[in-house]
Amino acid sequence: MLYVLASGGLFSYNPQDQEVQTYDKTTVLSDCDISHIAWCKAAKKLVIVYSNQNIDLLSPNGDVLNMPAYMNTSMTVDKSVYSVDISGSYAYISTGFGIVKLNVSDGSFADTYQLGFRVDYSYTDKDYIYAASSTNGLYRAALSSNLLNPNEWTRIGDYVARTKTMDATLLATVNNIKPEGPKYNAFGFMKIYNHKLYTSNGYQSFKGSIQVYDGNNWTIYQDDLSSTTGVNYLCVMSLDIDPRDENHVMAGATTGIYEFENGNFVKLWNDQNSPIEMFDKKTNLYELIFSVMYDKEGNLWALNSQAPTQSILEYTKDGQWVSHKHSELMKLKYLFPEPQSLGMMQGLMTDSRGLFWFVNNNYNNPSFFAYEPDNDAIASFVAPYTNEDGTEIANLWYVRAIAEDKDNNMWIGTDRGPILLEADQITASSPVYTQVKVPRNDGTNYADYLLTGVDINSIYVDNSNRKWFGTTGNGLYIIDSDNITTLAHFTKDNSKLLSNNIVSLAADESTGEVFIGTDKGLCSYTSNFADNSNGMTKDNVWAYPNPVRPGYTGAITITGLTSGATVKIVTSNGALVNEGTASNGEYKWYGIDLDGKQVASGVYMVEVATSEGDKGVVCKIAIVR
Repeated sequence: MLYVLASGGLFSYNPQDQEVQTYDKTTVLSDCDISHIAWCKAAKKLVIVYSNQNIDLLSPNGDVLNMPAYMNTSMTVDKSVYSVDISGSYAYISTGFGIVKLNVSDGSFADTYQLGFRVDYSYTDKDYIYAASSTNGLYRAALSSNLLNPNEWTRIGDYVARTKTMDATLLATVNNIKPEGPKYNAFGFMKIYNHKLYTSNGYQSFKGSIQVYDGNNWTIYQDDLSSTTGVNYLCVMSLDIDPRDENHVMAGATTGIYEFENGNFVKLWNDQNSPIEMFDKKTNLYELIFSVMYDKEGNLWALNSQAPTQSILEYTKDGQWVSHKHSELMKLKYLFPEPQSLGMMQGLMTDSRGLFWFVNNNYNNPSFFAYEPDNDAIASFVAPYTNEDGTEIANLWYVRAIAEDKDNNMWIGTDRGPILLEADQITASSPVYTQVKVPRNDGTNYADYLLTGVDINSIYVDNSNRKWFGTTGNGLYIIDSDNITTLAHFTKDNSKLLSNNIVSLAADESTGEVFIGTDKGLCSYTSNFADNSNGMTKDNVWAYPNPVRPGYTGAITITGLTSGATVKIVTSNGALVNEGTASNGEYKWYGIDLDGKQVASGVYMVEVATSEGDKGVVCKIAIVR
């Protein structure tokens, strides 16, 4: 069996039956973005170390033992892992401060050797252990000595870098293996069209890429374009599909607009053959098209950011370029005497009224706009924003996303939380912005603004008028149609979510599958939320992690609960071990009983009771000590 670490991911290959198996957080792994792997022959386990210092031990049968203790240990020294070396049943993990010794057989940490310097790699040879440091040289200590004492380690020479070499035959075999999946792990922009997921890298990767997923296979658009165009193919920020020909795709990037047919490059539109303008002709830098969109007639619309004179561009279905210049968009004062178009105009979308909406996701002039194409008129919604209480939303630096809900209201994602522009305020001369108030229900008659202070990076409104908010650093929130109830708050710690940094969202309305682009890759979630009238049931309440494996001491999160619901956790014979009240649709249990002691291995029942007195078992949690 060959285990292969590639692009931060893991797959295995069995030369006997040529089976390829991929491993990730949505299947068996505990984390993502792997930095090191090492096979321990004596223990028959693969040691996996992630970039955040989390550790998994993977058995050939697919069982995983997570060992988060090192990751969770707070230290003032450099905890970075530089290599993993195996000796017998032990893994020696070289770090920024010394060596951590791991017993792979029983999944325990044996020792920690704090040497006071960076260790790039280590190895044992007969009676000695060696620590090679690029900063301090080569050190050695007798295995029989007290290795915890730094004085037992003696410098014996200079550092020599170790070049890991792979067996040429095995490497050739691996290079011919094509695990199913995308070529690039970057999904800064996503769009669903005819049940296909169209993705581009955005700022998640410097190299431009477009990848399309049909539910089974990935199609990678031609990306070796620089030699053809003479221009660097960088950061594809958005794309759209021609409504007259779904094989015809236009993509906005930081070096112009790229045209594709059947995944093959056709043409680059830039300042040489269109009104698109360069950011700075003196330095020959960037032609910023952060957003493109087709209208229903087949005309392409584009936003030209940081341009000397341009702002909104149209490429008609008849093949003609039209410039729609608007002084309202020429507000960026940066390097040049005359103002340029706004710094990061993006998020083009069409609402139910036929208006085009977009945002300026830039700390200079955070704002959003409604453009009326029939009249070439534009409405500006600029900071400061004053809410329904007459209070200015303070410290707002970015307007990142915009979406329309089923009541024809506009939701705006900012770095200070979501803002609601109700339909009757769109044409108001001085619009009032709404920050939805969520009652505390604690007898004080107070309320808090919905997700106040949370950086909202992306928004999706589903067919049931639920709002999905992708955030920077806070995972994914799902808010019910009442705009108050938090149905779920997924994070990397309480779910299979790959990262707490959500960069894009897209959904196939026919299946309910929501694709979640993160800075660590792509995952999807198929909603099983029931209507509020259905209450909390076994179909919409679940716990993460489940089962709880040995060594895990973090929170066990029960989600899908009604806020304020009473939660009781009992043994299989009904003995109470924990109780409390759900908050924000969740309840966290740390696997301890009423006396503060860890509960034993077993299956535990989660019972809930609503304020109306309805109660029952909604899920079970298995704990393995």
